[in-house]
Amino acid sequence: MSEKHQTGSFKADIPTDAVEEALRSVERVTGAHAEEPGEVVEVEGGATAPGDEAGGLQAQLDLSQALGRETQKKLEDVHDRWVRAAADLENYKKRSQKEREEVQKFGVEKLVKDLLPVLDNLDRALAAAAEDDPLVAGVKLVRTSFEQALSRQGVKGFSALGQQFDPARHEALMQVPTAEVPPGWVALEHARGFTLHERLIRPAMVGVAVALPGPAESPDQASES
Repeated sequence: MSEKHQTGSFKADIPTDAVEEALRSVERVTGAHAEEPGEVVEVEGGATAPGDEAGGLQAQLDLSQALGRETQKKLEDVHDRWVRAAADLENYKKRSQKEREEVQKFGVEKLVKDLLPVLDNLDRALAAAAEDDPLVAGVKLVRTSFEQALSRQGVKGFSALGQQFDPARHEALMQVPTAEVPPGWVALEHARGFTLHERLIRPAMVGVAVALPGPAESPDQASES
């Protein structure tokens, strides 16, 4: 073997048969391990193809996506049911609170209705009593105390005299022919009306004015007409 040295280079003489043997070794190794696309590869336990492996992975991916969509739909259904249940609970709380307030405000309505005739009788007694009657002062005091007690419970009385008849607040007991009050207006009042926390619990008992009848026509006037 001879070597020739030059500045910046290196050269060695290699026998031809050694080069050929190395090339043949490379070809054998390459041929043993080369794989073409789609070629079956022998492995321990059986043979598989790259195409089949890709198809299996795609099937698993599709199954995972389907399961994910199903789980998402179940979660959405559970969330919707939870939202509806929360809304129903909130509405129930509001209704319960309103009912409690109604009971507190109007629970005494029946008792108040039973007591109103007593107040009416006190008013009638005062209207019929003489001014010099020594009992008038005592009756007035009782009446005032009674009405103040009702007022503390939210009861208020109102008068309909001098007002136009309102069927929502007045109850007509009779018609009163009169020229002093316009027709359709309250001419007299038998009993005041009352409200409980602005709710009408008894309308005012009134007489409604109607026009006076005209003078009767004579037979001659009737025949002329």
